[in-house]
Amino acid sequence: MISQTVEYALRAVAHLARRSPGSCKTQEIAEATKVPAPYLSKVLQNLGKAEIVRSQRGLGGGVRLVVDPAQLTILDVVNAVEPLQRITSCPLDLKTHGQNLCPLHRRLDNAMASVEAAFAETTLAEVLGDKDLPTPLCEVELTEN
Repeated sequence: MISQTVEYALRAVAHLARRSPGSCKTQEIAEATKVPAPYLSKVLQNLGKAEIVRSQRGLGGGVRLVVDPAQLTILDVVNAVEPLQRITSCPLDLKTHGQNLCPLHRRLDNAMASVEAAFAETTLAEVLGDKDLPTPLCEVELTEN
């Protein structure tokens, strides 16, 4: 349903949200989220272009989340790395269909619209909300009280 790239982006922002407002080195994020560092660098670049994360080079640098997790939707993250593809015209280019989708493609697009709406209504803060449950999408060390 979602690509590996989207999965990696979600893991990265989940990890950064747990470390917010601090920053993390790319290698630290890669290890914590089990994402290959070179691939993660490309994902982080896309998240940076979408102004979801900011990178700073040099001593004390790293990557940090710049959008409040309560404002950052799952759809924002998805669209930053691999926007959802809606079906707006016949994928087979059948002239008799044109903009009028057949029942199959209409149902497929309706399903994608439902996914898009669910992602748009879900914030990162909601996903990470319960501190008593494991952190979604990435491994974190739990500290005992």
